[in-house]
Amino acid sequence: MEKVKVFLSDPQILFREGIHFILSGEEDFEVTGETTSNEEAFTLIDANPPNIAVLSMLDKKSAGTDITRRIKRSQPSVSVILTMEKKEDEAVFEALKSGASACLTKDSEAEQLLDIIRVVSQGSIPIIDELMTPGVAAMALAEFENLNALNEHMDNLLARLTQKETQALGGLAAGGTLEQVAVKTGSTEDAVRRQLRLVLNKLVTNDQAEMVIEAAQRSLPQIVRTPLKRGGKAVEYVTKAEFNEFKDKLMERLKSMLGELS
Repeated sequence: MEKVKVFLSDPQILFREGIHFILSGEEDFEVTGETTSNEEAFTLIDANPPNIAVLSMLDKKSAGTDITRRIKRSQPSVSVILTMEKKEDEAVFEALKSGASACLTKDSEAEQLLDIIRVVSQGSIPIIDELMTPGVAAMALAEFENLNALNEHMDNLLARLTQKETQALGGLAAGGTLEQVAVKTGSTEDAVRRQLRLVLNKLVTNDQAEMVIEAAQRSLPQIVRTPLKRGGKAVEYVTKAEFNEFKDKLMERLKSMLGELS
């Protein structure tokens, strides 16, 4: 049986060595590398991709979520598990958007750690369950609402929630259980879970798209602005033709880069 290759990165050497020790006792895992720096981890992972990367959420130089995004862009087959001191809604939500498959706290029991790594190696995404947390569900709803204005300017290129997905997140944000949300929306629990998986995919896709938009805006030539005297003051404005030209170039680049990500 081919072993699952795991890479470890954490600034706390004892914690990292503890994970290595736990994995070394299992026949189906192989630690292929380890480091104390997420930045170095990215370089090593990019050169020799493992099946799973276990990274620290907090790194003074390179946050785990930032490195996760880079890994998922360059090596999408590598699953990432992020470790954190404690689960806080904001940190978990950032982990969700970054494309991580799971997150766990550093005080997790050895069996829980093994279970998560094992299910992730089989293609599961345990982090979906975090969307059932009221605070995280509320953040997801707010994220899509905040993107509405940008989406209108981008010809609705960004992913939107369906009515069913909105209802599911709304029920969870209000503190409802999976069973209660299923009953309220006239769905089954499995159907709600499938909706949450779609929500997660949309969150990750939109997060990547926003980065593409920002990169495109930085790299495209600056729009020529024409000075105009108005009320005795010099005013800069962009003509409609100039704006449309910029928008067309941005959309073209965005679609191209999103195609590379898919």
